[in-house]
Amino acid sequence: MSRAPRHSFFSLARLKALLLKEFIQMRRDRLTFGMMLGVPLIQLILFGYAINNDPKQLPAALLAMGNDHYSRAVVSALEMTNYYRFDHVAGSAAEAEELMASGAVAFVVTIPSDFARQVDSNGKPQILIEADATDPAVASGAISTLSTVAAQALLRERGMDATAAPIGLQVVVHRRYNPEGVSQYNIVPGLLGVILTMTMVMMTSIALTREIERGTMENLLALPASPAEIMLGKVLPYLAVGAVQVVVVLAAAKTMFGIPFVGSLWLLLTAVLIFVLALVLLGYTFSTMARTQMQALQLTVFFFLPSIMLSGFMFPFSGMPAWAQWIGEVLPLTHFLRVVRAVMLKGADWQAVSFEIGVLVLFIFAYAVIALARFRRTLD
Repeated sequence: MSRAPRHSFFSLARLKALLLKEFIQMRRDRLTFGMMLGVPLIQLILFGYAINNDPKQLPAALLAMGNDHYSRAVVSALEMTNYYRFDHVAGSAAEAEELMASGAVAFVVTIPSDFARQVDSNGKPQILIEADATDPAVASGAISTLSTVAAQALLRERGMDATAAPIGLQVVVHRRYNPEGVSQYNIVPGLLGVILTMTMVMMTSIALTREIERGTMENLLALPASPAEIMLGKVLPYLAVGAVQVVVVLAAAKTMFGIPFVGSLWLLLTAVLIFVLALVLLGYTFSTMARTQMQALQLTVFFFLPSIMLSGFMFPFSGMPAWAQWIGEVLPLTHFLRVVRAVMLKGADWQAVSFEIGVLVLFIFAYAVIALARFRRTLD
């Protein structure tokens, strides 16, 4: 009776062979190896260069009733602080309201028609600033500097130095949509988009790879169905899962956190449906790129990381550099956050959010085309 060969307790030769085998396997799995290097690099770049909790160059609208030299001096002084960027000149209060409701501007500065007369007569000139306070962190820095900067600008315009008696300037601040500065008003509606992004993309990203790993892909391909029918059959069931998540988040937002809902529920649900459909098609696209469920999940994480950081959910979107904002604009979550916050907190109508919804529709077509093209290549 032969005995099994006895092995020494530790062998450098065997360890070398096992290490060589693991390195070869790692080299073959290029996607995983790329994620190991790419994710830390992305985190370093985003946290080092893109994140800024004190945003500057915020878009603002000017509503000046009288075009006098004092008004121009105040506007120039505000621009010199680098907090305000006057991109719009509103012709009426209704136009200014529309600009703020659509998210085109973060501030509306209103200077009344008798502003110059009040300054010259040493009266009590007033400036009204309306701030979009849906994100309290964005408005705080810009508002805190307004009174001092405007008063100093008026002193200089009158030829006085800083030691002169201060002008009795009154700055009236209206924090719109979130006057108490409650952070939950900004975070909880955004969580709806974050939760949907994470779950919808993750679940649908393993749709095809699960079939491959279980060995049932051949049965799926043998069905008399087109690639488009297979894709819809895979992604549409997850719309029901997304619907349940939407109900849970909206109910919790109202009952647990007291988040106001001043807009149209049907408009929000329409945007949610379009957003979820874009997400499941994106997840299906990932499933055509990956060969295993682990690779599909890695692609999901790789997509989710910039989505949560560059969409305006965690950090102010307007505080990011231009290149980071360009990346954020090609992420579905960025546009959905604008819609859900505008509808829930501002009561925005279809006209105010139609552009963002239109971008989400474009994502649907783009992801569907890529997924079908990738699926055909997978069949080959």
